[in-house]
Amino acid sequence: MQKTLFSGIQPSGQLTIGNYIGAMKQFPELQYDYDSYFCIVDYHAITVPQDRLKLRDQTRSLAALYLACGIDPEKSTLFIQSEVSAHVELSWMLQTIASIGELERMTQFKDKASGKESVPAGLLTYPPLMAADILLYNTDIVPVGDDQKQHLELTRNLAERFNKRYNDIFTIPDIRVQEVGARIMSLQDPTKKMSKSDENQKASIYMLDDLKRVEKKIKSAVTDSEGIVEYDKENKPGISNLLDIYAAFSDQSVSELVTTYQGKGYGEFKTDLAETVVSALKPIQERYHELYESEELDEILDRGAEKAEKVANKTVKKAKKAMGIGRVHLKR
Repeated sequence: MQKTLFSGIQPSGQLTIGNYIGAMKQFPELQYDYDSYFCIVDYHAITVPQDRLKLRDQTRSLAALYLACGIDPEKSTLFIQSEVSAHVELSWMLQTIASIGELERMTQFKDKASGKESVPAGLLTYPPLMAADILLYNTDIVPVGDDQKQHLELTRNLAERFNKRYNDIFTIPDIRVQEVGARIMSLQDPTKKMSKSDENQKASIYMLDDLKRVEKKIKSAVTDSEGIVEYDKENKPGISNLLDIYAAFSDQSVSELVTTYQGKGYGEFKTDLAETVVSALKPIQERYHELYESEELDEILDRGAEKAEKVANKTVKKAKKAMGIGRVHLKR
């Protein structure tokens, strides 16, 4: 029997090439090996304030981008989280077995709550919702960037706790982290992760950036004064980050690239890198623009939600029965 893969991405802000390399780039190949569910997690997005019209636009945009990156709706299930109510049902059930202490220990919660007088409860309960997303589909594999590993470990813990306390309902998912480029760093501060919320627009390359702008961002990326192309994350984080990006987009290894550019300067390296990234993004952007306003996109999302709902509802029904929720109909 084919194993199941689940991945979810928030429709908040523009996706960067870091998001692409860490997750989306793997999906077209993985969808042939797994029964794949790709979810636009809009409930996660509202753990912080959102403009409603912008959120709707970003949700549609992300769906089009998933497909443009190579997701085949005949092979995979693409859907919007809020269109499958089982996600919030199971999330509440999992919250009842999660402790406040373990939720407060989540690094992302601590980072986002730091220094704030008022913190939305949704930020704290984000991980059980993420766990519900995954567990609903009997997921075997979750491909993530390494910043999400802590949440995946909690998902595994909650699933094991539920199975032990009630009944053996949930599959325990495995984590799959991309070996090369799992953590792409800022182009302007290579000690920080590339972020779609970075105020410095030169720090991140967005998937839908104008291609001339992509080229300029790469050529202005921070490196060092040595001018030697070599991989040393501790002492040469800037060029090492660019090598990670180059390796991911060219499907060459970092060591192969270092050998190729031995004795060559950063100028030639950056020029070639920019050409490689632009060549990869161009067909993705073209397909994205075809899809964004199309009825085809709506039809794909409708079919995806219908399929996802059938699977998710079965899981919730089993979990409710295990916990003793709901009525038992008397036989007459």
